[in-house]
Parts: sequence; structure tokens; C-alpha cells
Amino acid sequence: MAELRDEKGLAKAERYYTDYGVRARELKAEGKKIIGYISALCPVEVLTAAGVVPFRLKGNVNEAITKGDAYMETIVCPFVRSVFDSAIKGKFNFIDGMVLPHQCDSLDRTSDVWRDYLNLPYFHFLNAPHVTDDPSIEFMKELLKLFIKTLEEYTGKKITDEDLKQAIAKHNENRRLMRGLYELRKVNPPLISGVEMIKVLIAAMGLPVDESNKLITEVIDEVKARAIPSNGLKKRIMIIGDQIDSVDIMDAIEGAGAYLVMDDISVGSKMYWQDIDTDKEPLQAIAERYLRKLKIPTNFVDTGGTYEDNLNARFGHMRRYIEEFKVDGAILFIYKYCDPYGFEVPAIKSYIESAGVPVLYLEDEYSTSTIARMKTRIEAFLEMMA
Repeated sequence: MAELRDEKGLAKAERYYTDYGVRARELKAEGKKIIGYISALCPVEVLTAAGVVPFRLKGNVNEAITKGDAYMETIVCPFVRSVFDSAIKGKFNFIDGMVLPHQCDSLDRTSDVWRDYLNLPYFHFLNAPHVTDDPSIEFMKELLKLFIKTLEEYTGKKITDEDLKQAIAKHNENRRLMRGLYELRKVNPPLISGVEMIKVLIAAMGLPVDESNKLITEVIDEVKARAIPSNGLKKRIMIIGDQIDSVDIMDAIEGAGAYLVMDDISVGSKMYWQDIDTDKEPLQAIAERYLRKLKIPTNFVDTGGTYEDNLNARFGHMRRYIEEFKVDGAILFIYKYCDPYGFEVPAIKSYIESAGVPVLYLEDEYSTSTIARMKTRIEAFLEMMA
């Protein structure tokens, strides 16, 4: 893999995206322990503090689910089924363990399937609460203590507060760097395309945090060196959804004649916009970040105020993105059978439209098999905005 190590910036991101997991396989061969995880709800700082490599699992939108459906009903989220299908086919045979947070029923109700049939040396179900009041924070801290204990037993390494603080600092830096890359999308036209951005995001989530930081820095330097483009006339689009982890929908948007300038997805801004407080006790700060700061549908925020107050608490960040990135339209892309996001659709759609921004709602499979009809609807949406 010397050729891969010689590459930098976007070329390196392209390789890591195209051959997802290649670096994790190298690290495995070097004796590192690789722990896979699903969802932005997994506290990766704890994994880094334990000395293992966090590796975010993804499915394959270009491959039919064949083996996975023998273990999970077809009404289970297609993303979850696709990831499991890839795992059961041996695509992630380099991982030593897995962390499965309780984000939705599709993960919760299939946790025993993941545990029993993957039969990994390490498996942990993180039963995260969905409300964000003070008792829930205390409960989350106890869950984190249990999580740490299982990792200590598995790795034989004591995880100290200092380990956690160092890991928090590294991941905060990772988030800061990625936000810096997002800043380069504010100009018109953006200096980095939506397709390029998603490749960087996917490549970064499959790397140890230090290597992820280096990759993002290289990409920023490369993109900043590009000639400043003249003002563009295309519509500026934001995409909203959960784990959208392939270029296909991004390519469909940009191929239809728009700039994809921002996202609110769980491999993108949801992961990188909220840091962990460094002036608090580590477990308290981690619990608060993952329950109160992470903007996912299953983290229920109740301000105690009006309905409008609660909407602003849940979706106010989207309006800020619209203003900062000068968004002309939003595409709300939800996977079929994704109840948490499905329940949010009416509120999100009306909230964004109340800001004067049109919204296209798409519900589809985690697959490229229907991308042609998605392109048609996107093209029609952009024509209506003209």
C-alpha cells in the first residue's frame, strides 16, 4: 500500500472512499484492534481512549441485500439490513468487535442478531436514553462507565480520565478541521463540490482520528489552493437525512445543475458541528454532547417552552445553515422504514418552508437501483425553483 500512502488530499480520500476499509485492514495487520460502530450516537472518544481504532460501518448501495434478509425481516430499515448483509458476507472480517447504540427500533430489535451471528470477540450494546433531562444524563454516565469497563476487560488497558481528555481533544480538533472544510463551501460557487465532500466524509470516518485529522488538513490545503471561481448562477442546495454514505444522490443533485453546499446528515455536519466541553469532567461532557448537542431525531429535546421553542431547539441549526450557506432549496432524503426520521418529516418540512426555502421530500431504499427516478424528481424540483 505504499502507493496509497504517497497520495495526499482528495486523491487519498478518493482511494479510501472507493476501497472503504483499506486502511483498517492495514492497521489490523499491524496488530491494532478495530472496533466497528453504527450511528453518530456512538461515543468514539471512548474507543480512541481505549487504544482501539473506531471504524464506522456502512452498507453497499450498489449491491443487493441477499444474505441479510435471511436474518432480518424486510420491514427493517434498509440501511441496517445492508450493513448487516455486508458484515455477514465477510466484508468487515477485519473488525474485532462492534458497538451498537440504541438509536432506533431497527438497531435495538436486531441487536441479538448482530451479536449472535457475527460472533465477534467484543460486542457492546449501548442502551442510550432518548430524553435529555438531568436524570438521563446521569443514566448515560453510568452507561459510559459500563462501556469503559467492558473495553478495559477486552483490551486489558485501564482507561483513565487523562486518556479520555486526550481523546476528546483529538476528536474536537477533528470536528474543528472538518468545519473548516465546510467553510470553503460558503463561496459561490463552492470551492469543494458535494461529491468531493462526501468522499472526504466517508474516508475520514474509516480512519483513526490522527490520520483523519491529517487527511482533512491535506484536503483543506489543496482546496484552498484552487483558483477562486467567479460567481455561479446555480441553485444552492442542502441535503437532510441520516447516514447518506455514497456519492450517488450527491451526484444526482449536482448533475441536475445545482450546487450542493451544505448537509444535515449523520456522517456530515451532525458529526462535526458540536464539540465536547473541555472544562467539565470527561464523562459528564461526553454524556451531554451525545444526548443534548447531537441533533438526531431520537434525542428528544423539551425546552419546557412553547411548541415553537421546541421546534427551534430541534431544527434551529438548519435555519442557521440556510442563512450561512445561502441555501436556495432543501432535499429531505429519508430511507424507507426509518421511523425516527419519518415522524420528523412534517415538522422539518414545514419549519424550513416557513423560512421561505422550498423542500423536496424523497423516501427511498438504501440502493442505487432507483436513482433514475430520484434524478427525475430532483430535476423537476430545480426547474420549479428557477
